[in-house]
Amino acid sequence: MVREMRVSVCITDQQTNETIVVLEDSKGNTLLPIRIGPLEGTAIAAGIEQMTFPRPLTHDLIKNILDHVNVRVDRVEICDLRNDTFYAWIYIVVNEEETKVDARPSDALAIALRTNAPTYVNEKVLQKYASEESGSEAKVQGEEADKWAEELESLSPEDFGKYKM
Repeated sequence: MVREMRVSVCITDQQTNETIVVLEDSKGNTLLPIRIGPLEGTAIAAGIEQMTFPRPLTHDLIKNILDHVNVRVDRVEICDLRNDTFYAWIYIVVNEEETKVDARPSDALAIALRTNAPTYVNEKVLQKYASEESGSEAKVQGEEADKWAEELESLSPEDFGKYKM
């Protein structure tokens, strides 16, 4: 079983200097933070803001190639979490046949943002995340959900550090 989620925000933690992309479900009560590299964070932030560049960046190039050969990205799925590493599938449609391609979650999300493909997270990933994180839970509800929603909404472009938009 999968749950549809969206990229809520991509930020750099100023204390650890780690880049984190946060996925959020449509109700805003489930958040899934995923640590990614700084370059991948830039690609995701550019996708969120729908930025265009004079020359295509890597994920834009991939989208252009897929469009050129008439391949459609149907969806992406964060499908597993093993040893603190997330795994993803990019589901593509080629000649009306669906197939899946293994990908890093950061690349899958950057491509999904550029192709307007929905993002799903397998429920087992949310369960594993909740059990593997010491004291953390993937499911955030009630006052804590409101606090996170308020925090995310209060972010300004300056909060993104070097990913300033």
